[in-house]
Amino acid sequence: MNPQSASALYVGRVRHLRTRPRAHKLSYRVFWMLLDLDEIDALAGRLRWFSRNRFNLYAFRDADYGDRTGSPLRPQIEALLRDAGLAPDGGPLRLLTMPRILGYAFNPLSTWFCHRRDGTLMAIVYEVHNTFGETHSYVAPAGPGGMVAQEAVKQFHVSPFMELDMNYRFDVMPPAQTMSVSIDGSDAQGRLIAATMSGARRDLSDGALLGLLASHPLLTLKVTLAIHWHAIRLLLKRVPFVPHPAPLSPNVTLGREAGRSSKPAIPAHRS
Repeated sequence: MNPQSASALYVGRVRHLRTRPRAHKLSYRVFWMLLDLDEIDALAGRLRWFSRNRFNLYAFRDADYGDRTGSPLRPQIEALLRDAGLAPDGGPLRLLTMPRILGYAFNPLSTWFCHRRDGTLMAIVYEVHNTFGETHSYVAPAGPGGMVAQEAVKQFHVSPFMELDMNYRFDVMPPAQTMSVSIDGSDAQGRLIAATMSGARRDLSDGALLGLLASHPLLTLKVTLAIHWHAIRLLLKRVPFVPHPAPLSPNVTLGREAGRSSKPAIPAHRS
């Protein structure tokens, strides 16, 4: 990998815990690409198994993100930042996401790390995608330092087993040698859900991509199947079903910085 490249692979695990009305947890192996928006074309030119906007073993398609029109992504993300009262200056925009694998992709969460030109982190945009084909973005400023703590009011119907009347807390370790994104969802009775995605950095190379195809076959399809499998399990546990509300317009929620916390998002448990 070019030592100046910010783009990389992160290989790790997703964990999810529900506390009420029936305890439920899941854990599965996953990997993500961290893609610097300004490096994607160069990566597609250098890597045999990765392309932009065309079919390959792995691919990045612009229309999978933002407003899904395929229009340039930088102006879209910078517009979200300005709507949040921030002033983007053309600094790096880096997206943590699962790529298309053999033409198929589904990302429950894609995370934009928005930097200033001096390299400091300005904000994070959480782009959420549900299985009903809808998307919503949460935008929150990020202060200096290591861990980032943010809050937002839940405004998007993700699961048919959770109400909208919730608040989110995000605790994030931005990508370096490792990364983690932890999300706690709480309602009037306290914490209801906790989810963590975490991984360790690997160089982005053709060899690494082929290795991940073998160790994580059809990953994006497996994520979709896992979501539906766990939905069946929740039904069998008689967790109440929540009807789909009308989509929110506009589909953006502004968050804020939160107090720092050292409490882990999910109690340790074996996969």
